[in-house]
Amino acid sequence: MTAPAQGIYGTIPPDLAAVPADAVQFSPLMSGAATIETVTERSLASMMVLAPPGTLERRYVLALSLRALGVGGTLTVLAPRNRGGTRLRDELKSFGVAVAEIARAHFRICEAVRPAQLISVDEAIAAGGPQFVAETGLWSQPGIFCWDRIDAGSHLLAEHLPSLEGCGADLGCGTGYLAARILESQRVMALALVDIDRRAIDAARRNVIDVRASFLRADATTPLATGLDFVVTNPPFHAGGEENRALGLAVARAAAGALRKGGELFLVANRHLAYATVLREMFASVDVLAQDREFTVYRAVR
Repeated sequence: MTAPAQGIYGTIPPDLAAVPADAVQFSPLMSGAATIETVTERSLASMMVLAPPGTLERRYVLALSLRALGVGGTLTVLAPRNRGGTRLRDELKSFGVAVAEIARAHFRICEAVRPAQLISVDEAIAAGGPQFVAETGLWSQPGIFCWDRIDAGSHLLAEHLPSLEGCGADLGCGTGYLAARILESQRVMALALVDIDRRAIDAARRNVIDVRASFLRADATTPLATGLDFVVTNPPFHAGGEENRALGLAVARAAAGALRKGGELFLVANRHLAYATVLREMFASVDVLAQDREFTVYRAVR
């Protein structure tokens, strides 16, 4: 009989824990990953998790991981001390498991064995799962960027978008807030919603019900199309909790490669990132459409 699978969630620092070679990846942020929500209960022999920083998302992942383990299966969870690590032990104990904990290299590392009976996992899964957010009118899920509110940058961009036309893309579409605004123009023929986060694409499918919309789970920094009339984006600028200006510029570069000559990019970025100089190296012209204390909206023409 085939031995139960080993699971992994996220990228485990190799100096902190050894990952089994046959481990199945479950992170919704990694291309080709399996879906932890559909794993049969008690089917995994072990699970390793780089815990997300958000409380609801972290408890959701821990609960799903424990549910997926067979009785006696081992759960190893790591998190930086300042990004949820100090809470791991108590959160795991709240599910009815005994926990051993060590500290190493600014991380907390917890190990637990799956008991026959778990407590409170259903509540944690419900709280961290897909849900309708009344305040935004959108389906979302903890872990998606700005999951329970409209990002101020996206709002500023939406308020200053012209009526677009032709074929375009929303790179880093999130739950589809900007896409819905774009599709208000009847002159838009097709819009590709692109995001690396599986949860965001799932939410966007529920929020954007339009035959002109297509959905693609992919890295928005990678060229995905050519000959587009427009690209709209609120690109990320953080990686692993640290500011990374290069991420937004990589999305802009992918947009430049996807646009036809004369095609337009509409991009919002934190004001202090000052993208204009680099954008002018990629585009024929760059203008500032709007600016407030935090954000700048750029229009760049290929």
